[in-house]
Amino acid sequence: MVVGTPIGNLGDLSPRAVEALRTADIICCEDTRRTRKLLTHVAITGSRLVAVHEHNEAQQAERVVEWVRDGKSVALVSDAGMPAVSDPGARVVAAVTAAHLPVDVVPGPSAVLAALVVSGLPTERFAFEGFLPRKGRERAARLAAIAGDDRTTVLYEAPQRVAATLADLAAACGGERRVAVARELTKLHEEVRRGTLADIDVGEPRGEYVIVLDGAPPRAPATPADVEAALRHRLDAGDDKKAAVAAVAAELGVPKRDVYAAALTLR
Repeated sequence: MVVGTPIGNLGDLSPRAVEALRTADIICCEDTRRTRKLLTHVAITGSRLVAVHEHNEAQQAERVVEWVRDGKSVALVSDAGMPAVSDPGARVVAAVTAAHLPVDVVPGPSAVLAALVVSGLPTERFAFEGFLPRKGRERAARLAAIAGDDRTTVLYEAPQRVAATLADLAAACGGERRVAVARELTKLHEEVRRGTLADIDVGEPRGEYVIVLDGAPPRAPATPADVEAALRHRLDAGDDKKAAVAAVAAELGVPKRDVYAAALTLR
């Protein structure tokens, strides 16, 4: 059973979650010390805790399969929020379902949804990006994809990197893009700051952050001159013709056949 746990305020642990933890034969958790504190808070003692974290999840998943197959009740938790969402757990769930064994879920607090609904930004369609790659082409590619996405985007970030990530988002998306930055959600020092990427100030970085970014505004249709300029930029940067055509078609929202036709006319 996948069990959601509080993201800060221990009072958010649901009665159903308490019962699931109380009756579990084994509790798989990210950090046994943190989970033990949570169990103590709700007067649960004597539970068997097994560490399942990013470094051992692949191996522990097979043990969980065997326990469930043997009829044991296994609860899976992470340090905070829902397991498998930017936390360990996905490999365990995949292994159990692949073995055609049952998986239940006890929903719980989610920093993604908490930040989204308090941001004041559109909630009808959104994309969760988790933590961005730290550097290099992969980070640049992800930033470019976010910049062009018309959905609201939700990101996680650590305090020591939040300022750099906001600066990178401003460079990719433009400073006028609206943003909300939430930290310490549900905790004593919860704070949400709203503004644009150009003027947002997170103050002294402390705690864990969730960044909620407004989607890209509707763009004017690309002109032939736009397509030609984008193609030349890509080709000058070293892309081959096939890669340049695909990238420009995706970037400008132009049919690939039209971009290919434009590429044939370039000298």
